[in-house]
Amino acid sequence: MTEVTTPLASFDAVKGFLTANAVNYGLSFIQAVLILLIGFWIAARLGNFVRKTLGRSPNFDATLKPLLASIVQWSIRIITVIAVLAQFGVQTASIIAVLGAAGLAIGLALQGTLQNIAAGTMLLLLRPFRIGDYITAGSAVAGTVEEIGLFTTTLTNADGIYVCVPNSQIWGQPVTNYSRNATRRMEITVGIALDDDLDAAMNALRERVVQDDRVIDKPAPEIMVKQVSDSSVIVNVRVWSLLSNYWGLYWDLQRSVKETVEGVGCSLPYPTRTVVQIPADMPR
Repeated sequence: MTEVTTPLASFDAVKGFLTANAVNYGLSFIQAVLILLIGFWIAARLGNFVRKTLGRSPNFDATLKPLLASIVQWSIRIITVIAVLAQFGVQTASIIAVLGAAGLAIGLALQGTLQNIAAGTMLLLLRPFRIGDYITAGSAVAGTVEEIGLFTTTLTNADGIYVCVPNSQIWGQPVTNYSRNATRRMEITVGIALDDDLDAAMNALRERVVQDDRVIDKPAPEIMVKQVSDSSVIVNVRVWSLLSNYWGLYWDLQRSVKETVEGVGCSLPYPTRTVVQIPADMPR
């Protein structure tokens, strides 16, 4: 005997199937949302914990602290996303395949971003500068390094202005680090008149720099004639100092060289010009 299925029975079966699956998928959706929220919360907490823990360690390189915190945070976020996809029955192999395809597509679309990551990695490995160093990179980037990230490097310039630079712009330029070496040389020039006592001026300048405790002995200070011009003799003063004393010594010497040469009877020359007046009755 053949069983006849009525339209009402088919509707009830479909309704039951949809109800059961709606409950299952609803529970999976709620679980996925909870996993996502909890996972991202844990990632933020652990990232801050790593950053604070490393910040209390004086022996740990400050350059790597933000990088390690970012790695921990993003690793947990990726694991969280995989766990969320698993709630909907997505297999691990499928997830890896999807991530690989997505990574390829994103890599092609964001080539500049990947260049920044590669440049940031090279900056962290080769260490041309560290946190707190004053650097210039090319003609557009200058400032004290605050943080080196995977994508950008943040600096504070001499005016106290925040600067955020993509890593690729720094890595692709010659980097000058003014804070790397412990000592630094400065050059100061002063002009004296042609008829002044040159030896007296040079001896006075030598005595001035030798008496300053901020001037180091090795390399020894140098006082030399740099140029003889039409109206003056240019004397060059070269001294070395510790990096911490550089600017204070530089400004003090800039002011004191004038007083030093004037103290031994020398004068600072001014450009002069001789004007010859032609008599009106002279034939031209």
